[in-house]
Amino acid sequence: MRKYFGTDGIRGKVGTTPITPEFMLKLGWAAGQVFKENDKKILIGKDTRISGYMFESALESGIVAAGADVRLVGPMPTPAIAYLTRTFRASAGIVISASHNPYTDNGIKFFSAEGGKISDEIEERIEYFLEQPMVVVESSLIGRARRIDDAAGRYIEYCKGTFPIGLQLSGLKIVVDCADGATYHVAPRVFSELGAEVISIGANPDGLNINEFSGATKPELLCKNVLAEEADLGIALDGDGDRLILVDRHGVVRDGDDILYIIANHLMRTGRFSGGVVGTLMSNFGLELAFSETGIGFSRAAVGDRYVNEKLMQHGWVLGGEPSGHIVCRSITTTGDGIIAALQVLRAMVEEGKALDELLVGLVKFPQKLKNIRVAKRFVPNEEPALQKAIAIANERLNGLGRVLLRASGTEPLIRVMVEGRDDDTVDELVEYLVEEVNAVVSAKTDT
Repeated sequence: MRKYFGTDGIRGKVGTTPITPEFMLKLGWAAGQVFKENDKKILIGKDTRISGYMFESALESGIVAAGADVRLVGPMPTPAIAYLTRTFRASAGIVISASHNPYTDNGIKFFSAEGGKISDEIEERIEYFLEQPMVVVESSLIGRARRIDDAAGRYIEYCKGTFPIGLQLSGLKIVVDCADGATYHVAPRVFSELGAEVISIGANPDGLNINEFSGATKPELLCKNVLAEEADLGIALDGDGDRLILVDRHGVVRDGDDILYIIANHLMRTGRFSGGVVGTLMSNFGLELAFSETGIGFSRAAVGDRYVNEKLMQHGWVLGGEPSGHIVCRSITTTGDGIIAALQVLRAMVEEGKALDELLVGLVKFPQKLKNIRVAKRFVPNEEPALQKAIAIANERLNGLGRVLLRASGTEPLIRVMVEGRDDDTVDELVEYLVEEVNAVVSAKTDT
């Protein structure tokens, strides 16, 4: 078990351990100790939250104190850091971001030299050095830091390069919601330079408004704008740009399951699909049935884009994702990328001459309800006898026509309760029943 690393790096509330300047200084030093063995260069990017400047400076100081060099790219999407880490031949990339969380949170994600998530073993080595005394290298060996001024332009050209030469977005009106996050200066330019008429919202970050009123977790404003502008499509990204949620021309929100269905079927229809699709335990049962009917293989991974990536590599497949909007197109990139995924959907729309909702004919989702229960301390629900019994009772009610999932969040102190079934009434009833059972367990743990 690792002390600091969770399923998606290190994350928490700013000013509370480990999200403090002191810890970030030591973390930079520890990372420098690990990664300078292969190459002396470590790349650092961040989203737009105000604490990112503080942590960027602390990490930079720690890394150079260990004798490694730093390349600073400023506010950039998480997947851009993965790409730039590869292209600059850095030994690692660091992202300062808490993704879809509010500005009061922050976190750290690491990318390997290949642009993928670092292994458990490397996380353990970093944690080993976190427990060692911090020793600065002699002055002649201190690392150097410099800023990369053309990072945004490099990533924009990379994104555009994933869209077929000769294919245009002209004639399409798109509303792009950047969640006042890291894509604010990148995403609108990608789509407009490919020919679309772009209306930007959530593109005025002030350090405090990231994910506050808009973005992939709050698409209501995007829905209103799509209808008001009579747009063809709405694109919602989250604060660090690795999630994508879409809104169709009718103002209907379309999630990661819808996006996977569109991309996979378009690849199949154009003869470019092989293997299958990886979803997660949260993927709708209707998606699995729809793929089964079209002959597309489907496999579920644990929740988290790193587990989707692991299962894709295990099967040798190239497409996977989560309902939350993490979409991984491994034939193009190494991690979840909201802009890249949106371009794949737009390619399907343009090449097939269909609106987004028309591309979803054939996908019938089961009613699904999710509730989050905040807890003082995380625990594993499936290991609690009372909850094991409750899950068995719920599954008996569903009689094979649905699913029940209780799991601890990997990034927040939450227990997530999900029920999927044929009708809304049964789903609602079972969710409330399971929430009561979880609250009873939480209360018992608090009393003891």
